[in-house]
Amino acid sequence: MEAGRQCYDLLVIGGGSGGLACAKEAAQLGKKVAVVDYVEPSPRGTRWGLGGTCVNVGCIPKKLMHQAALLGGMIHDASHYGWKVAQPLHDWGKMAEAVQNHVKSLNWGHRVQLQDRKVKYFNFKASFVNPHMVCGVSKGGEETLLSADHIVIATGGRPRYPTHIEGALEYGITSDDIFWLKESPGKTLVVGASYVALECAGFLTGLGLDTTVMIRSVPLRAFDQQMASLVTEHMAVHGTRILRGCTPLRVERLSDGRLQVTWVDLASDKKDTGTFDTVLWAVAHCVSWSFFPSAPRTGNENQGRAV
Repeated sequence: MEAGRQCYDLLVIGGGSGGLACAKEAAQLGKKVAVVDYVEPSPRGTRWGLGGTCVNVGCIPKKLMHQAALLGGMIHDASHYGWKVAQPLHDWGKMAEAVQNHVKSLNWGHRVQLQDRKVKYFNFKASFVNPHMVCGVSKGGEETLLSADHIVIATGGRPRYPTHIEGALEYGITSDDIFWLKESPGKTLVVGASYVALECAGFLTGLGLDTTVMIRSVPLRAFDQQMASLVTEHMAVHGTRILRGCTPLRVERLSDGRLQVTWVDLASDKKDTGTFDTVLWAVAHCVSWSFFPSAPRTGNENQGRAV
């Protein structure tokens, strides 16, 4: 197997924005380059193609779903400007199909770009053999050895489940799944106060879904708190229910298939319950989506936080 290894100047592990940019730039400079990319399916079985978080489960589908929500708002406002339009009804399945098809076209585009630059693409999970060699195993179990003078790790990160909460892993989803749902999530509880949580809650509310955000402490902890307050106030005015100072204790599936969530108010120690169709965990995420929630529009919506 050692004799059959493939050798490169640069090997990039991870086919997201950073890994692809690194690989293509090195290839343009005349280096022999390979990219290894593999997506471990989410606990719900969601998987996607080349391009990383931003393309598949972040910036791109999130902006498209926000656009869908904004269009609904514009139709609603149109009557005040003299337009005679029917009350809009949203078709999640049609939107999801369009968003997912667009994402798949980007997956293919990335593969074509690598091929055009003579970058070899491997779709398997790699593990280090030594500092200059990795071993990849295909779906069929075939092993491939790749060696390189330099190896770049650009694997990004994935959302985390609060596994200490009963039922969280069994019944919840994360941002890895929300954009690939073929049917509407229905009444949704978003647990978390990060920008990922608020972005998801924002477009779900905008699409006409009953949406609740559960915040343990403060929203957008790493951001300016005056702006964070404006964001959550704007969301509340536009229909998002905000549960502050609460943390979930358990999630149970009822006989009708819905989810019953039990939580505790940390100030009073009082327990309460609610019934939802979907519970979305957004309690920790390792990858920046580079865009802020679509709350008050300032004209600076495209200014992001790079990691």
